[in-house]
Amino acid sequence: MLLPWNVAALMAGALALFGQSARTRRSGRWALAGAVAWETAIVLVLYALWMKLADLTVTKSAGAVPRATWIWHTERRLHFPSELALQRAVLAHPLFVQALNRFYEIVHVPALIIFLIWMFARHRDVYPRWRNALAVLTLACLVIQTIPVAPPRLLPGLGFVDTAVRYGQSVYGTGGLKIAPQLAAMPSVHVGWAVFIAVAVIFVSTSKWRWAIVAHPVLTTVAVVATANHWYLDGVVAAALLPVAFAAVVAAERSVRSVRSVRAAGRLGARPERRGLVGGGQLVEPAGSGRG
Repeated sequence: MLLPWNVAALMAGALALFGQSARTRRSGRWALAGAVAWETAIVLVLYALWMKLADLTVTKSAGAVPRATWIWHTERRLHFPSELALQRAVLAHPLFVQALNRFYEIVHVPALIIFLIWMFARHRDVYPRWRNALAVLTLACLVIQTIPVAPPRLLPGLGFVDTAVRYGQSVYGTGGLKIAPQLAAMPSVHVGWAVFIAVAVIFVSTSKWRWAIVAHPVLTTVAVVATANHWYLDGVVAAALLPVAFAAVVAAERSVRSVRSVRAAGRLGARPERRGLVGGGQLVEPAGSGRG
């Protein structure tokens, strides 16, 4: 069960107040507690915005099925793997299918939380850049998701099965196309976040085991496709947005640094040229300035 957006917003406000209070203390422990509180507040605000905007993303179903059908045929022309073939391969193993249903439902957000904690604790110097890239990536996904696209499980005519409904594990229920938010299938935030986590770990960590994180986006892709919650193209588009989001963040950082440099130079240039001061502030003429 995901945290409601309004509860997250209230928690963020409380943590922000605590963080501000902790900053006034001189203790190193209080400073650390304040930094953790502030960062948690930022993440909760971003989470609350994501949850609220996700509710507003898709409010109608018109065109969702034709767009999904177009994706299916486009993938065939581009020789993508078949989502239907993968699902049929796992349907013969009920326990595995149920595990994939649970993976789709549960792992998504906790995996991101664990990643953010690890990044903040171990690589705080680059943490803000990756956190901001995550926010931009998620926002970009939400913008595209305003265009309703049906997931494969809502196209039984093509042979797909809603595995979550079959085993009573659906987070959407049996409303089908009547439940508009589930039509935000393109792009896949599940895959987008999983790829983001893998890329960040590989780039930031120096451990020889860091490449094992690739298993996360691979397993996520298998889960969302085998359960018919997403098309392969949903994941491809989400992954393609990551370098765009990162480039946007880097460009924004450069702009901020440039503005700060200009302001700093302006402040230095605005200072009047001072002659030497000695003692209690007595003005001393520079050498060679003798009066006639």
